[in-house]
Amino acid sequence: MAKDRSGAGDPVRTLELLWREPGQEPARPGRRGPRQGLSVDAVVVAATALADEEGPAALTMRALAQRLGVTPMTLYTYVPGKAELLDLMLDEAYRRMARRPPGDREPWQDRVARVADDNRELLARHPWIADLSVTRPPLGPGVIGKYEYELAAFEGIGLTDTEMDAALTHLLGFVHVNALAAADTAAHNSRQSDEEWWAVSAPLLERAMDPERYPLAGRVGTTVGAYDPDTVWSFGLRCVLDGLARLVDSRMGDSGPRR
Repeated sequence: MAKDRSGAGDPVRTLELLWREPGQEPARPGRRGPRQGLSVDAVVVAATALADEEGPAALTMRALAQRLGVTPMTLYTYVPGKAELLDLMLDEAYRRMARRPPGDREPWQDRVARVADDNRELLARHPWIADLSVTRPPLGPGVIGKYEYELAAFEGIGLTDTEMDAALTHLLGFVHVNALAAADTAAHNSRQSDEEWWAVSAPLLERAMDPERYPLAGRVGTTVGAYDPDTVWSFGLRCVLDGLARLVDSRMGDSGPRR
């Protein structure tokens, strides 16, 4: 099945909807007025709830129409199609993402770590975002506001503008991979817990694994046990921050932050 992508719809209609005035509804020729209680915002909220609860594959215009109690053709008078709807959902999710202001004289590492944590929370709340290809994000107020907030964590630490963008992309890539792995682990555990899996598998593995042939796998695997998303997150984020710190420290002899 083809992967859903942001920016796949009509760019003009998408931008018009993204930057519409609060409460503004699209023109619907042939209709006397908007359906009572239904709006673009209501469609986006219902679509987001459907994707959150049942996953992105469940989000179809027909399923969304059933949830809202309207016909699919009615939905098309509010949004042109699923591609544009996904962009609206993504921008709204980004707009609502937690944005905690930095403290006075806060170390840049703490600012960057907070950006990572905020994005991790966002993907945990809306797992469908991690399944969405966003190489061409919708340039709505939510996306741009999120980008502004995130870049501020890197401002003034000694990176060029291009490096700031690349550093943010690198950080978000780590968050994205971690979110996918955590979601996959949660899905597996919903069907069979780690304890149940090991209870069935351990006797066979103990007989099959030769400790002399696999000494490291046996030792480390026994120490680690089941996959722990929090441990992987903490270690990985520390690696990302340490790598950026080495780059920043190497610039200490420069005259100052570069643009």
